[in-house]
Amino acid sequence: MSNYISKLFLIPAFAVAGMIGISSCTDYLDKAPETNYAPTDPYKDFTNFQGFVEELYDCIPVVSNSEYHNCFNFGEEEYWEPQELRLFAKSVDDGDFWGWTTCYYSYPRSGGSAGSTARRDKGDLWTNAWYAIRKCNLGIANLNLLTGATQEERDLIEGQLYFFRAWFHFMVMEWWGGMPYIDTVLPTDVSPTLPRETWQACADKCAADFDRAAALLPVDWDDTTVGKVTLGRNQTRINKIMCLAYKGKTLLWAGSPLMNWSSGGSREYNPDYCKRGADALGEALALTESTGRYELADFEDYNEIFLVHNSGGVLNGLNEAIFYENPRDYEARWRWNMVNDFRPRTIEASGIKCYPTANYVNYFGMANGYPIEDITQPDPDSGYDPTYPWKDRDPRFYKDIMFDGVQYRSTGGAGGSVQLFDGGNETDNGPSMDLQKGCFTGYMNMKLCPQLMNGYDGYKENNIMVLMLMRLADVYLMYAEAAAVGYGTPQSKAPTYGLTAEEALNVIRDRAGVAHVLPQFTDNTENFLSEVRRERAVELAFEGFRFMDLRRWMLLTQRPYTLKTKIEFDRADPDNYNYDAPEENPIRNLREEILVERNYTDRHYWLPLQRDDVNMYEGFGQNPGW
Repeated sequence: MSNYISKLFLIPAFAVAGMIGISSCTDYLDKAPETNYAPTDPYKDFTNFQGFVEELYDCIPVVSNSEYHNCFNFGEEEYWEPQELRLFAKSVDDGDFWGWTTCYYSYPRSGGSAGSTARRDKGDLWTNAWYAIRKCNLGIANLNLLTGATQEERDLIEGQLYFFRAWFHFMVMEWWGGMPYIDTVLPTDVSPTLPRETWQACADKCAADFDRAAALLPVDWDDTTVGKVTLGRNQTRINKIMCLAYKGKTLLWAGSPLMNWSSGGSREYNPDYCKRGADALGEALALTESTGRYELADFEDYNEIFLVHNSGGVLNGLNEAIFYENPRDYEARWRWNMVNDFRPRTIEASGIKCYPTANYVNYFGMANGYPIEDITQPDPDSGYDPTYPWKDRDPRFYKDIMFDGVQYRSTGGAGGSVQLFDGGNETDNGPSMDLQKGCFTGYMNMKLCPQLMNGYDGYKENNIMVLMLMRLADVYLMYAEAAAVGYGTPQSKAPTYGLTAEEALNVIRDRAGVAHVLPQFTDNTENFLSEVRRERAVELAFEGFRFMDLRRWMLLTQRPYTLKTKIEFDRADPDNYNYDAPEENPIRNLREEILVERNYTDRHYWLPLQRDDVNMYEGFGQNPGW
């Protein structure tokens, strides 16, 4: 991290304040800390004040892993080996959402543990967010102490503070619902009495802070005088497009069924909030396209958005990444078990095994734009044939999903083609498989794990996967949803942007080589939203979005979204198998079976709050049902 942070977080120029007070334990005990610096020092000039702000970047959570394993997808997209009890994903399946406070592998998680790493502690979203919010308020309250700074420098400091105050509130609200919106420095010697506000009331305050930040920040720090100090290394600095995109996301979420209902409305969308969200997202897209600040990656480079190998330290994401999770330990953390979790023991012995569910893979429809209604039945309209279930699928299917017969051989060692048919080597009922470590679902993940990984070419040491909390494709899809709901039809558009909701969704399909949304889904908003939901499932698969989407749409408790399934089948002609084109091989006896069904009620739409926090003062309140 020490090498990377200098490139990413501008430490050489700005870290003076962050360094204040760092000394040996002996030095610290020899003299009082206040003799080292004055209370005004962190705010006295731009260099020190930016050093103060740097800590806010380090409060961004680590989402994608907890020490030795990943565990951040909690929708219906993954199935973990069932005997493993340390995963929050297992608790979520069981309906025990208290698991965020008890499970070893979890995001978000509660506090650290004995011997915990700094990376693990950064996954404590609740603690770090409130710490960061207080820090933002301290900075805002002391802006008057910033002297000798240019107007540009003052704007950059203030803009970052307002962005982060809104952003950390939003991150807390996603998981735990409406909160007190803390916009002042609370005294440390007085018990707080601020009541929890509705989600929509908090969202309005977030939007106001994002607006203020957007007015102060540039599109690209490279274009500022300050940014010239670290020219070309400002990609993660908070900018105007981030502010507008997160404003739009917050307002779309506020207009979504869960947030509308929890704020006293119906279990339907709130069109007014969606309209405001569409306006902000449209402004972000228009600015992106006019400046080229971000751009969709070419489809031939699609996998480099998510994972890079032997990159020399360059992050994944290309120019599509807008906002990353905390990159702490980025060069070493997506290695060994992190990638090995996705491969059965016949390919890689270590790891807690995790595979895409069959029900989720079903969302990857046909290249001609048709969804697949039932994978066991032929469909003359779409051309889907259960004898050739992997033929002519959405091209993203071949980028993300490893299915029967796909090669895993690498340049460095033994390999072959995966055997995922009933009784095949990699299945959980195969002849040479530990039943607890086989592929339980019939599919493996190729989006977050190198396809050609089995060997001795250093793959374990050289994978980089830093999760994007927002990327450009997501902004297009959010705009499509918000514009269709807020302005009434799939053919509607916000006044801030030139594309309709339907056209914005098709931008993402065009990149992937998928046919445009079919006419039967564009005749009304309800039908269109079914394709928006499916498109988000496919484009954002395994990136940590699905659980939040199911919750905000209030689908988490509804079938079929409560199901996780597997497929079983036989190879129809194993003696004449075409290993060069596995999708061309016929199968027979394709069947889909339920692995788990979640039993949820309305209480599962929010995580429970820790009891100590609920008891801080009267009126704070626990989430319903917990």
